[in-house]
Amino acid sequence: MRVVIADDSGLLRDGLERLLTEVGVEVAAKVADAAALLPAVQIHQPEVAIVDIRMPPTFTHEGARAALALRAAHPTIGILLLSQVIETTFVADLVRSSPRSLGYLLKDRIVNVSVLRDALRRIAAGETVIDPELIGLLMGNRAVAVQLARLTEREREVLDLMAAGRSNQGIASCLVIDTKTVESHVARILAKLDLPPAPDDHRRVLAVLTWLRR
Repeated sequence: MRVVIADDSGLLRDGLERLLTEVGVEVAAKVADAAALLPAVQIHQPEVAIVDIRMPPTFTHEGARAALALRAAHPTIGILLLSQVIETTFVADLVRSSPRSLGYLLKDRIVNVSVLRDALRRIAAGETVIDPELIGLLMGNRAVAVQLARLTEREREVLDLMAAGRSNQGIASCLVIDTKTVESHVARILAKLDLPPAPDDHRRVLAVLTWLRR
């Protein structure tokens, strides 16, 4: 199997190359940023590209964006995304749009060469390999989506203003309704989000947190 590695950390690139070479995987190229990834894939035609999600210049989602571009340009290539922390913004898009030959692992997992080798083998064979922690998070987001789907359009507007820090009076002024109506909307929002009265929880804050998690 041939792979290309894209990661801004030279130490990680070299470490991955050593690990992979030990298990018979050929590292055809190593690059330090997302801009160099597509040309390297074009030249070396690897079976799998191993891509760090956060790379220069902003260290946000350059790697994930490059993976989206890579999948568009090379639909059959395997992509293994690596991350130090759980990321969902672009990973969820990739999983939904093109789950075949796709993997996502936290970097902590790849110190175990057998886990890395198995992931690469499965990705090259067309399978999807997703870190268990990401699966748990995505399932949690699905539960949140189900809760929020219960809200009416007006209730969503009220909750959005709650998340912006508006008081009931402020929400009433913004939506041109009276505060009693706002209070009714808030009560229904809390009920639909499964937030019953509790002595130790601030239900308004919990509702806002649910909204932000979407």
